[in-house]
Amino acid sequence: MSNSLRLLPSVDAVLAAPALADTRACAGHDDLVALIRAAIDEMRANLLDESFTPPGVDGDVEAGLLAWVVDATQAMFAQRAEPNINRAINATGIIMHTALGRSVYAPAVVESISSALDGYVTLAVDCETGKRSERSLRVEDLLCEITGAEAALVVNNNAGATMLALMALAGGGEGIVSRGQLIEIGGSFRLPEVMELSGVTLREIGATNRVHLRDYQNAITEDTTAIIRAHPSNYRVVGFHKEVSLDDLVTLAHDNDLLVLDDLGAGALVDLADFGIPHEPTVQHSLATGADVVMVSTDKLIGAGQGGLLLGSKDAIARCRKHPLYRVLRVDKTCLMVLERTLHLFRNPEALAKTHPLYRMISLTMAELRETADAFSKLVAPLLAGWTLETVESENFLGSGTMPMEAMKGIAVAATPPAGLSADDVARGLRLDSEHVFTRLHDGSIYFEMRCVTEPDLSRIAEALARVLSGGAQA
Repeated sequence: MSNSLRLLPSVDAVLAAPALADTRACAGHDDLVALIRAAIDEMRANLLDESFTPPGVDGDVEAGLLAWVVDATQAMFAQRAEPNINRAINATGIIMHTALGRSVYAPAVVESISSALDGYVTLAVDCETGKRSERSLRVEDLLCEITGAEAALVVNNNAGATMLALMALAGGGEGIVSRGQLIEIGGSFRLPEVMELSGVTLREIGATNRVHLRDYQNAITEDTTAIIRAHPSNYRVVGFHKEVSLDDLVTLAHDNDLLVLDDLGAGALVDLADFGIPHEPTVQHSLATGADVVMVSTDKLIGAGQGGLLLGSKDAIARCRKHPLYRVLRVDKTCLMVLERTLHLFRNPEALAKTHPLYRMISLTMAELRETADAFSKLVAPLLAGWTLETVESENFLGSGTMPMEAMKGIAVAATPPAGLSADDVARGLRLDSEHVFTRLHDGSIYFEMRCVTEPDLSRIAEALARVLSGGAQA
């Protein structure tokens, strides 16, 4: 062992190795030296283990140690250069999977963005005059056209949109909210705490399950600035339940010179009933009913990148645009470019099932899902000798807190491993594979849900399975 330790290569020897030439050309000197030292330290720890056999090249331990350290250095450099956010395959049956980036961008959007991001972009300039302009104006006309809003503003997410609307339009006053709408969403976003932070005094009314118009009427004081409605995107109150309609809230608010701020959450721009699932309140309906500002997400039912929209009257949106917080919440060029290109798809709602991945996935029939499952089963059956493969009916969900109680019928291929092989281990291997395949585990079986996979995904899953089962998974 002591002889082997003495044969460990020096940093200079590794740096000078011809096999490291390509890495030297790409890496910074100090960074490369740090990696070499880490590789040497790893081999030193190996050599201190009496059971470890030192590597050799034709019996030459010194050459073997040098080759090992060079290879380890190259491997560490390559691993560090790999991005942590990569393409994944979603076989979970959850369409807007938050952990997997929520909605999938439309192919036309990706193609357009790819060709536009290799240079400068017209983010905040008026091409007619050449003068600087407000960046959100790039998409404001399109948003107003689609939703019927007088004006629009884009911020970094819907939580930011809600905070900005509260601070700019209701700060310093009281905001009336039904107790059944005091929501908490992911990331500890609680409406009462957000209102407190924004300088709006919460005036909660009614009971958790029932609120009446008179509750709102009795809560109005000279300090009231707004009535706030929060759509329960990620939960439902059922049974003995009553809420006041938006029409009545708007009439009451405007009769008392108050604003109505309507947080719709998921941001439906079309009637989901047209796609075979229950209706979700649309932005257009809220604005047409008279809500002063509607706040929604852009990365859920719109299907763009993460962002939040404020849509409403010219006066209300102008006040939000002038507020200092807007600068803090402002979005970048990529967000606006993806949003603009995605919004164009909503100009032709009848074609969304073909042009928009989210609405294509929602619209898939059981027959289409079963056809995909049959193709997948035939593809992987040769790889899964000894496994039990079964096509089963399942439940799929929109995800991201949207309509959590409304399941869609789905089709999955349930793969049950033979004794001695763990479904958990195989599923983990699929996640760690270069294809990053995410599945669902149930009763010792791996469920490959068909709703969110594409035809090219089927062969990718099969290739990942082959690597995992052979012990050669590519992480």
